[in-house]
Amino acid sequence: MSETVPALRLAAVERRYRTEAGELPVLRGAELALQAGEIVALVAPSGTGKSTLLHLAGLLERPDAGEVFVGGHAAGTLSDADRTAIRRTTIGFVYQFHHLLPEFTAEENVVLPQLAAGTARGAARGRARALLGSFGLTGREDHRPGRLSGGEQQRVAIARALANAPRILLADEPTGNLDVGTAGLVFEELLAAVRGQGLAALIATHNPDLAARMDRVVTLREGRVVEA
Repeated sequence: MSETVPALRLAAVERRYRTEAGELPVLRGAELALQAGEIVALVAPSGTGKSTLLHLAGLLERPDAGEVFVGGHAAGTLSDADRTAIRRTTIGFVYQFHHLLPEFTAEENVVLPQLAAGTARGAARGRARALLGSFGLTGREDHRPGRLSGGEQQRVAIARALANAPRILLADEPTGNLDVGTAGLVFEELLAAVRGQGLAALIATHNPDLAARMDRVVTLREGRVVEA
């Protein structure tokens, strides 16, 4: 039986940063594979390279060595333009702080990435409303972020991440800025959406209860990914 090609694979990835004190190695031959439909928790102390790993997985940075494969295709060392094109249609991001555009409504925040990917405005509006409705935001589509609660803002951010039907979802402490009760609800909605669409997801969190709800947990140790 042939092995399924991972939706996302990091192969011997290395990343170093230059500092006044010299070169600082952050990732040292990191290996990680995510299959479609798999949700993986990334739990590690601050300063160990979680954000760097997510940035490389999301093609926001190039590795100094090694490669990032998206759907079996080498992508981490492509040009900026080619990596941007892949991010636009294949990878969704959710951050701890929602980073919504304050001058646009909830619906417009979900429409804009679709327009950037070439979706017709009418279709983009329809998908935006459907996504927002699935997160319980029917009737809130025309509200700007400043008129939404923290939980509602993060739900819009998740809908935006899913707008272009990505195959991979990356999240960096997606509920870290919410109170405990709201965080639990939003996280359940995020998991349901990811599972419902069969995405491969890598979710960084400090919350062991949230991590336990995922399929497996990995951590970073001396610049390498290991099973927790």
